[in-house]
Amino acid sequence: MSDPVTFYFDLSSPYGYFAAQKIDQTVADFDRTVVWKPIMLGAAMKETGNRPLAEQPIKGDYCKHDWERLAKYMDVAWTMPDPFPITTLAAARAFYWIDGDDPALAKKLALAAYHAYFGEGRDITAPETIADIAEPLGIDRDALLAAVQDPAIKERLKQETADALAAGVFGSPFVIIDGEPFWGADRLWMIRRWLKSGGW
Repeated sequence: MSDPVTFYFDLSSPYGYFAAQKIDQTVADFDRTVVWKPIMLGAAMKETGNRPLAEQPIKGDYCKHDWERLAKYMDVAWTMPDPFPITTLAAARAFYWIDGDDPALAKKLALAAYHAYFGEGRDITAPETIADIAEPLGIDRDALLAAVQDPAIKERLKQETADALAAGVFGSPFVIIDGEPFWGADRLWMIRRWLKSGGW
């Protein structure tokens, strides 16, 4: 099979941050590419009746510890951001604006936004902050700020989120390979095995 692997994520998702570091590398050995699709996890939570992990008793404390040790294990920068979680509308809209012309650059922006939030603890809610993050990547600041207010770009994000929910996506990260769903950063080993064998 040569169809691309689809990687759904929310830019305020810690586990999405960790998976984003490895997902392309994980599938590259099998001659597959990855289509990145940021979504608004809040919409999925409304559908499932869930709420952010950090706000859940007992589980929240565990997850904060897990994120810190996972960062050490993966050797990636980690700062527990405050505020957390946040709305990442501007970042996701900017991603889709860029993705239409340059998917590789859109991935770079997503990784840079993830690093700013979880690696440096910067609040990436504001469009101006996303423009700051994007500028060193060669992305025009004024054009980005205009794009995130474009009704067509806003609708694109809404539609991508709706399409993800229709495909069964309910969390971040969420990967679909040839119709087979995998939820969570801890599924990367399973994704590799699935790609290697084409199933079990």
